[in-house]
Amino acid sequence: MNSGLCVVAGLSYGGGEMKPLARDELVYGFTPEPGLVALEHAPGADADAMTLFIRKDGKLSTRSEPFAPFLWLTKAEWLAGFEPAAEIVRLAGNNPFRFLARFATWADLERALGHLRKSTNKMLSHPAAPYFVIRDPVQQFLLATGRTSFRDLLLPDLEFLYLDIETDCSEGHEFSNPDRAEDRILAIAMADGRGWEWVLDGRELDEKELLKKFVETVRKRDPDIVAGHNVFRFDLPYLATRARRHKVPLKLGRDAQLPDVRSSRFTAAERAVAYSRFHLHGRHVVDTYLLALAYDVSHRAMEGHGLKSVARHFGVAAPERTYLEGREIARAFRENHDAFLRYATDDIRETAAITPILLAASYAQSQLLPLPLETVCVRGNAGKIEGLLLREYLRVEHSLPAPDPSRSFEGGYTKMFVEGLARDVHHCDVRSLYPSLLLLGGKNPRHDSLGVFLQLLAHLRDFRVEAKKRAQEPGMPPAAAGRWEALQTTFKILINSFYGYLGFAQARFNDYDLAAAITEQGRDLLRGMVDKLRELGAQPIEMDTDGIYYTPPSGLDEAGLAKFQADFRAHLPQGIEVEFDGRYPAMFSYKMKNYALLEDDGTVIIKGAALKSRGFEPFLRDFLREWLTLTLHGRAAEIPAMVARRRHDIVARNLPVTALAKTENLTDSLAAYQRKRAAGGKSRQAAYEVALASGRAYQAGDAVSYYVTGTKKNVPVHAHARLTADFDPNQRDENVAFYLAKLDALAQKLDAHAPETAITDDHPTLF
Repeated sequence: MNSGLCVVAGLSYGGGEMKPLARDELVYGFTPEPGLVALEHAPGADADAMTLFIRKDGKLSTRSEPFAPFLWLTKAEWLAGFEPAAEIVRLAGNNPFRFLARFATWADLERALGHLRKSTNKMLSHPAAPYFVIRDPVQQFLLATGRTSFRDLLLPDLEFLYLDIETDCSEGHEFSNPDRAEDRILAIAMADGRGWEWVLDGRELDEKELLKKFVETVRKRDPDIVAGHNVFRFDLPYLATRARRHKVPLKLGRDAQLPDVRSSRFTAAERAVAYSRFHLHGRHVVDTYLLALAYDVSHRAMEGHGLKSVARHFGVAAPERTYLEGREIARAFRENHDAFLRYATDDIRETAAITPILLAASYAQSQLLPLPLETVCVRGNAGKIEGLLLREYLRVEHSLPAPDPSRSFEGGYTKMFVEGLARDVHHCDVRSLYPSLLLLGGKNPRHDSLGVFLQLLAHLRDFRVEAKKRAQEPGMPPAAAGRWEALQTTFKILINSFYGYLGFAQARFNDYDLAAAITEQGRDLLRGMVDKLRELGAQPIEMDTDGIYYTPPSGLDEAGLAKFQADFRAHLPQGIEVEFDGRYPAMFSYKMKNYALLEDDGTVIIKGAALKSRGFEPFLRDFLREWLTLTLHGRAAEIPAMVARRRHDIVARNLPVTALAKTENLTDSLAAYQRKRAAGGKSRQAAYEVALASGRAYQAGDAVSYYVTGTKKNVPVHAHARLTADFDPNQRDENVAFYLAKLDALAQKLDAHAPETAITDDHPTLF
């Protein structure tokens, strides 16, 4: 082992050879090479390299650069006896991880990890492990070299291939499954977003030829980015399974590489999604379904996250768009082929339309983060901020802290003051509340020896102000304005995540004391804002962390409203800015973080899980939206007639069974479900019970759609559930009493919040 340590002394921002970076370099990386579109690790026998894919003037080139993998240690002695010897560097400062070990190859690093497991008696995942590594060679290279992706490139400069497949569904099933022999691929639709479109038609080609032609097309068009909606959970796994069946090598990567696939998990607020992450050599794979989930965490306005819902949300669905549901797709393939082709074409056009919208923020982030684009799309914000911190600590060869142990602390100020209907509702928002308090306090996390945290936060704040101003400049070309808008959105997202990083258990620079102190300051500030609103004659409706819905004093004209806003701003501490960023004719407040807003054009925006429950059957979701729409438009007197009409439709059996049915995915195989049931670890579940009773070969991952039969409203659902596919419209057997009871229960729950029975929280009623 190399016992001579390379000690780096005097590496601080106060002097020495390492100087602080300019803000551009700190945020965007310190190697400003334009045009980097992808990186691939190239393992070697004696030394590793990294292949760089560079796009310049529309042309793609590659080159190779050396790459030395590395990890951090608390003591160099942990690697005693390891061969081949690693280069050990003593890092500056006194944080626990004060040694950096560099290796010739990734294989050497992996062997070193095995050695460290034994020498430290700790797995890498153990919170007290005295060694730390980033298990991604591409991210390591970006950290070490200060490079970032896509510098000087706009999204339209890249080559895209949008992908969407249509599949068959065997008799007796509602949804396709690639493991069933008969559920073949019927079409593969592709587009580039610039006018080229092609639908590979299963009527003209058998499935094997379809797959061969698809692979040939991808390689010929050579995209930088392959994008699709739900492509990780459906399209690519389906293509891979069918390709294996036909022994067609799915060589979709550059250099004719096969996909690299691993199981992964994506989390967006309360929503967790397991998926198969496909990587194509030299390319990025983007799933707009996951991007839509992430987008909706902050907006909470999407009716659903399927392609059609997302396209409608962004206003890019064609007026004459062809819609087909479930088994209608396979039926149209055989019986109305023109409609099938129109449907497939519309799907790929919508995919091409929503991708630039949803991808803009992640693309902008990839231009400053030491992460590849496809990782940026799925990585949490705490991990992104950590990447920026690690890059600078690695550059100056400074030691790293260990994360503080996780602990809880009191959260932000959220409160609902009034339930029910309010008119002339305004919204004010504290611009970046917690980041502003962090900057005002001037405190870095206690283990951030170099003070990089606040430098990054201040630079990103300044960048955001600058980018927002540039986006709104008169005469700015649309493409450039869009880029600046994407940048300011990106900076806003990252800025608002700095506070959350402090309380993230895995963050190396976390600081629970600082997080708790900032939260307390925020609560005090927001309580003062609520008091000031009341003092000025306004009525708060709901406070949610950094924003307040309220009704202003009655009778104000525009001049009076402007004075009210100025008086409200005047009481705020210097450095705290408020934006009056919303005005709505009406708001229906249901419960905390669950409300509906009426916009000036009559659009109704519904926010919150309780009002958009995926557990509702479609007929209940339709009822809820109509109830809210009537209430917000001041037509509550029409609600009893609307309820009566919907009750009549149930009693008269006028509703299609799809309106009554629930659809659930089987997370376990039927055999695994039965084993858990036998062991007493699982209650009976309707989706599994109907799948078992059908005698069909359902598998994990299949979706099961079922409705409830019987004559009494209180029935065990698992014992009365029946497959939607088995529904006979000529002998309808849905449980009328059951569905009436569900409708009545929701109606009664909503009526409890109706205008005339609104509940207040120790404050005067609005009504």
